[in-house]
Amino acid sequence: MTETKLSPAKYLSLGLGVMYSLERPVRGQSSSPKDRLGRKRRTVVSSLTEDEELTEILKSYSSNKVTTTKYSFLSFIPKNLFEQLHRCANIYFIFLAALNFVPVVNAFQPEISIIPILLVLAVTAVKDLWEDYRKHKSDKFINGLVCEIYSRKQQTYVDQRWQDVHVGDFVRLSCNEIIPADMLLLYSSDPHGVCYIETANLDGETNLKQRQLVRDLPRQGSELTPENFHSRIECENPNNDLSRFRGFMEYPSKARVGLHNNNLLLRSCTIRNTETVIGIVVYAGHETKAMKNNNGPRYKRSKLERRLNVDVLWSVVLLVIMCLTAAIGHGLWLRNLKDASFLNPDTTSPALSGFYLFWTMIIVLQVLIPISLYVSIEIVKLCQIFFIQNDVDFYNEYMDSRIQCRALNITEDLGQIQYVFSDKTGTLTENKMVFRRCTIAGVEYPHEENARRLEVYKEDEAMGCSHTLKSRASAKSLSCKSLSCNRSSVSLHTLTGHSEGEESPSPTLPRHSAFSSPMEKDIVPDPFLVQKLNCLSSPLFLLRDASMELTYIVDFFMALAICNTVVVSSPNQPRHVVHFDIASMGESVSRTPLKSLEDIKMLFQPEEEEGEHGSWKDEEDKMLHLNPGAWSGLENSNGAEGPPCEPGADELIYEAESPDEAALVHAARAYRCTLQGRSLERLLVELPGMGSLAVRLLHILPFDSTRKRMSVVVRHPLTNQVVVYTKGADSVIMDLAESPEGAEQSDGRQGHIREQTQKHLDNYAREGLRTLCIAKKVQTSTEYEIWLKRHAFAETSIENREELLLESAQRLETNLTLLGATGIVDRLQEEVPETIEALQRAGVKVWVLTGDKQETAINIACACKLLRSTDQLLTANCGSKVNACKALLLELRAEVECGEAAEGTSGFTLVVDGRTLDFALQEDLKGDFLELSRRCRAVVCCRSTPLQKSHVVQLVRDQLRVMTLAIGDGANDVSMIQVADVGIGISGQEGMQAVMSSDFAISRFKHLRKLLLVHGHWCYTRLANMILYFFYKNVMYVNLLFWYQFFCGFSGSVMTNSWVLIFFNLLFTSAPPLLYGILDKDVSAETLIKLPELYKSGQNSKAYLPSTFWLTMLDALYQSLVCFFIPYFAHAGSDADMLSFGSPINASALLIILLHQVIESRTLTWLHVLVLVGSALFYFSFTLVFSVVCVTCSPPTNPLGVDKLQMSQPLFYGVCALTTVLALLPRFLFHALCNSISPSDTLKAALMDQLNPDNYCRRMQRWNQTQAQSKARGLVINVEDLDIKIPDFILPKELKECRAATGSVFS
Repeated sequence: MTETKLSPAKYLSLGLGVMYSLERPVRGQSSSPKDRLGRKRRTVVSSLTEDEELTEILKSYSSNKVTTTKYSFLSFIPKNLFEQLHRCANIYFIFLAALNFVPVVNAFQPEISIIPILLVLAVTAVKDLWEDYRKHKSDKFINGLVCEIYSRKQQTYVDQRWQDVHVGDFVRLSCNEIIPADMLLLYSSDPHGVCYIETANLDGETNLKQRQLVRDLPRQGSELTPENFHSRIECENPNNDLSRFRGFMEYPSKARVGLHNNNLLLRSCTIRNTETVIGIVVYAGHETKAMKNNNGPRYKRSKLERRLNVDVLWSVVLLVIMCLTAAIGHGLWLRNLKDASFLNPDTTSPALSGFYLFWTMIIVLQVLIPISLYVSIEIVKLCQIFFIQNDVDFYNEYMDSRIQCRALNITEDLGQIQYVFSDKTGTLTENKMVFRRCTIAGVEYPHEENARRLEVYKEDEAMGCSHTLKSRASAKSLSCKSLSCNRSSVSLHTLTGHSEGEESPSPTLPRHSAFSSPMEKDIVPDPFLVQKLNCLSSPLFLLRDASMELTYIVDFFMALAICNTVVVSSPNQPRHVVHFDIASMGESVSRTPLKSLEDIKMLFQPEEEEGEHGSWKDEEDKMLHLNPGAWSGLENSNGAEGPPCEPGADELIYEAESPDEAALVHAARAYRCTLQGRSLERLLVELPGMGSLAVRLLHILPFDSTRKRMSVVVRHPLTNQVVVYTKGADSVIMDLAESPEGAEQSDGRQGHIREQTQKHLDNYAREGLRTLCIAKKVQTSTEYEIWLKRHAFAETSIENREELLLESAQRLETNLTLLGATGIVDRLQEEVPETIEALQRAGVKVWVLTGDKQETAINIACACKLLRSTDQLLTANCGSKVNACKALLLELRAEVECGEAAEGTSGFTLVVDGRTLDFALQEDLKGDFLELSRRCRAVVCCRSTPLQKSHVVQLVRDQLRVMTLAIGDGANDVSMIQVADVGIGISGQEGMQAVMSSDFAISRFKHLRKLLLVHGHWCYTRLANMILYFFYKNVMYVNLLFWYQFFCGFSGSVMTNSWVLIFFNLLFTSAPPLLYGILDKDVSAETLIKLPELYKSGQNSKAYLPSTFWLTMLDALYQSLVCFFIPYFAHAGSDADMLSFGSPINASALLIILLHQVIESRTLTWLHVLVLVGSALFYFSFTLVFSVVCVTCSPPTNPLGVDKLQMSQPLFYGVCALTTVLALLPRFLFHALCNSISPSDTLKAALMDQLNPDNYCRRMQRWNQTQAQSKARGLVINVEDLDIKIPDFILPKELKECRAATGSVFS
């Protein structure tokens, strides 16, 4: 079987298919029968086994065939019909259609009554079929991809399709190939037993991840032989946790080895750097973690939809009242007409006849419930999503991404948001961490030159000279084509826009990696710190004279270089790791140029001689008075310049999992403490004055949100001691940095360091820097062995593995020696202050929920204009008692009330720390906290956990009954994104976890401004107006039929033929509302951006209030009265029959309904005119043709020639004209009066759109001359002798010079 060749378009289809298009979880395939019976573990063995019982277990697992479609060829009609019957409206109309087949209650031809519901069901079915067909094509393409599977018959690897992969199969992959199923890594061509994968298709992260062989698995010189694999794998059942995998492998010797996430290769990831890997499949198809996470678009009920459902119920009540009235009237009419000669003899009682007529009227007046409204809403929302997704302002050229609309039915909620809850890091800030300054051993190094370098970057970007981003984007696009391995296969990551015929760039072009821009890499070292480090290389300085501070400095940079999971790669061999010879590492120490090995060891073993060196302060002074002549060699070094110790040292590229890691590794490299290579068990580190050292890596304790820290356990290359290097949040490390009891001198030194470091941390926080503390711990061999036994037990456990590992890490990370701290700058994204200011002017309250320190959060709040200079800052920091917290909240509330009564305070901003927030979220304090926060203009919650974030959002949403929006970019924001009414994920530096859980995904925070103020406003007003229009036209037309009942003995007869009755709302008047809901625009996008206050109309639901609904109903009632009785009086006393009487009524109703929309529309284009005129022509053409050719198509009536005769008489046109004018006159006068006396803000803004800059400037000058002394806060513009008060706004660019010349128009 040959491998399929794919075009770039197919690549794109494939990538989207794996990440987003797989919209449905497994349909019919589930875990094995044993899993369904409660089995807690999954057993996996080689598919080559001859054990029949184990073979049956393997067969019971899901295959690798992916099916995301809902329907098959045979099941489409019954299943789609069943799904559509879940809608109550469809059941209602099917019931009415069936009821019309009952002779005693039928209103017109039964066949005609089923046309509306059949049309609605058919349109929905076609839409569902089209969506399902797209999924089918994607499934077929993915299932047909090729990989190599070991064949028992042929004793070699053969090409097979993905869908033919099963659990227990051995799969061989080459570089750049996509992983077809979740596999346990058993073999890697890398000599160190590792392989590297790119998870961009899974979580959006482009940086490399390292995976390793199962521990204690023999590393063979040749490939793994599947026939020799007789181990048994026990692992957890399939789940959607991408970061967790628990299990063990049992060898034939019964020895067990723990399995973890680093042993698992996940489906849809791409192999990098490794020529060949072999794995055994443990999860396939819908049981893979990738498929478990593909839940497709989210479905929510919008606020407008909930309001719509209430009004539909009111329509049902109105329908029942009208039918009851007709039924009672019919019964009374029959009772008073006993023995009437024109009635057929009937023994049916009047009461029973009234009961029958009730159901007949239900059929006749069924149009009162808008059957086509639900389909129209779906169509309008799809069009709104299309416009949002194709808005060029949401396109991010650097990331080559645009907005994603993952929730298809809440677009109108974007126009009603009242509270925005935002994360800080990566949402308000760039999440591009740049090393700014540090403190080591209590001494602060300000890095002033580095600060000036960052300011230059800011100025360049402000002037539009940011060449960095452009070059990065180019490198990104080129890197996809420059992947070189012995074998290249299909790559989901190759989603470039290049055509197949384009020339591929050279494979030796430099490749971009995440977090490695010049701004992030080119750190300028602090000269004073460089001078101290140069002592290690100076021949004039003896190590025995070194102070403890130098030891701390070396350990500090050693921790920065190795306490991470950074992958080192080379730019000239894209996606290939820099390998190194472990055997030769030991020789590197002997090549140390200036110091003996014994002298270097003394540097790291000074604590026994502490008493001889005197006090800590004396050592610090000694360091300050070293011979300046010794300070050479590093003075001008940085990440890009200076003589490297080895050729190509500056050619290294760091692939970090987080921007914090990259920033610290780049900082260490700037001081010549360079991480040069990484393997499974070794790290190669270059230190100044020591050369390259091989550091044995014993354990990595990864970062988690509970511990808020990360540690590595290494064997020190010089002292051979077991050393733990730890970095983490300052609030955690400072508590753990305690020396053992009894070590008085050491405790005094550490006390001094902690005191000074805390001062520096506070200063960093006030500057808005992110802080991390660095610490170490030296363990004895006995202590390490005791800990190792417990840790090994935790690693091999399946049950409670996470808890045991957490406990093991916490047991190790105690009594740490504090080395220092770093300050990392995370700049604000562009236009964040303008966006927050616009949202606040729009009446949206913005809360920032962050895990950072309070000082950092306040500094960022000031920088992004969340906290203004005129605001009064309220700080809620409580101790450990609930009563004290309650008293504090009451005190702050009283302060706010006093401030509101006084003048001069523009608002309050509340800052709450995590501990106080815990108390405030308790049941008895919720009310006080909400009342206080509701009165504040903004709230900042610092040191908050992911769970606290979601609880805050849920509390505000449920208790205040407001529309909430949560926005974030990381996995820690997922919970609050899912809780909020609208969740927005930012596809930034932290992968796609937030995006995959969100309703909408954007690339920058600034896009929120246009998404809410423009598209949100448009979507809400368009949809609200369209829904009201639907109710209006249905009620107006149904009332015409109802009034006729008073003149036909409430018999259920209608004055029109059944075809026109059915098609009137379904066809003749259906297209204009759609256009109205899709294209109507009350205010331009530019004005909505400049006048955020216009957004408040959506927050207050002004377009769709209960009062608005009932006024619309009253207007429809009036128009129906005019439309019915003017033709009635015009034909009074004539011999006109029923159909002749109904013809002008139908024509007038059509004209009134169409012209009513013209009055309500804010936009009239040629397209609107075409649809409106086309609808009218369609009606008249249909009725004319119908009256000419129809003889027996509408029994018992005969419409032959009726409409033709009516349209040939002047009375017909006179009645239509008079009826239309009188019916629409009140609404027209009402609009004119309201717009003259009390114009709405949107009308004022619409008038602003109509003014050209010159005219506007002249009116400003006139206003300044006549209203110079006015203290009003608005702007008065005379438009055609009409004074209109315009709220404050930002002037267009064209008017800025005019404003400068005429002076300020504001008080």
